[in-house]
Amino acid sequence: MSVMEAAEVSEPFEAFYRREFASMVRLAAAVSGSHLVAEDIAQEALTRAHRHWETISQYDKPGAWLRRVTINLAISTRSRLASEVKVRLKLGPPPTVPPPAEPHDEVWRAVRRLPGKQRAAVALHYLEDRSVAEIAVLIDCSESTAKVHLHRGRTALAQMLEGQR
Repeated sequence: MSVMEAAEVSEPFEAFYRREFASMVRLAAAVSGSHLVAEDIAQEALTRAHRHWETISQYDKPGAWLRRVTINLAISTRSRLASEVKVRLKLGPPPTVPPPAEPHDEVWRAVRRLPGKQRAAVALHYLEDRSVAEIAVLIDCSESTAKVHLHRGRTALAQMLEGQR
């Protein structure tokens, strides 16, 4: 049974939160490109779910709703961060603290350079082993569009990673 199917029966929010939080942090980091804000994004998405849990818990797939909110927050956060970077560059670059080393850092750095929907498709496919049909639901597009996002993301990643060798 997939994570999306596991929540089909109404459950207490606390159980939903415990099951989904780590996945939402990973998804938010992959889509936003920032490990520093990923927990905040996941927390905000789960806070919104909690606010409306009476309704969301009755959905066929509350996890899909949560992923869509997380992806949207991560994409908008990435845009906001890009604007902030422009302002900060005028002030001079701030000191940076690198994120903790993780396996496949090179790959995820490249993923963070992809456009938002491609980042989301790649993250959902490789972090959560989602099918194209599930990805389409989660990023709110047709299956053929989800395939295009995943294909273009993979192609761009192959080119980026090949260029680094």
